[in-house]
Amino acid sequence: MKSLIELTQNLFHYNASLLAQVEYSHSSQGEPPSPVSMIVGLLFALLIIVAMWKVFTKAGQPGWASIIPIYNLYIWCKIVGRPWWWILLMLIPFVNFIVAIILCIDMAKSFGKGAGFGIGLALLGIIFWPILGFSSAQYQGAAAAKA
Repeated sequence: MKSLIELTQNLFHYNASLLAQVEYSHSSQGEPPSPVSMIVGLLFALLIIVAMWKVFTKAGQPGWASIIPIYNLYIWCKIVGRPWWWILLMLIPFVNFIVAIILCIDMAKSFGKGAGFGIGLALLGIIFWPILGFSSAQYQGAAAAKA
């Protein structure tokens, strides 16, 4: 019985020691991101939040709706004139990319911009959302409802 216990202890100890084969003392693996990169990321997020808040306000919707996760999609669909069930499409993997691009194009058209600006909203949002929010672009009604 004693040898069986020793055998299982050795077996488990040997397998557990195989899991700890990485030495972290001489590499950057396992270290948290630098405070500078965290601050820059938070500033980018804050810029997007403020810009979307401004866009929602220009469209006659409450600005605070831009920071509520699922509700902001509902308001976004209202702004561009899409039905509420497009929120469900945003929950389907891979489909959500196409739906997001369509919503961005509709958002650009709702403010009198072209489809190229909508692609910019989808792919380079850090640049195009502040342009839409802080420029003199006026909300012209739901673009999808017009079509």
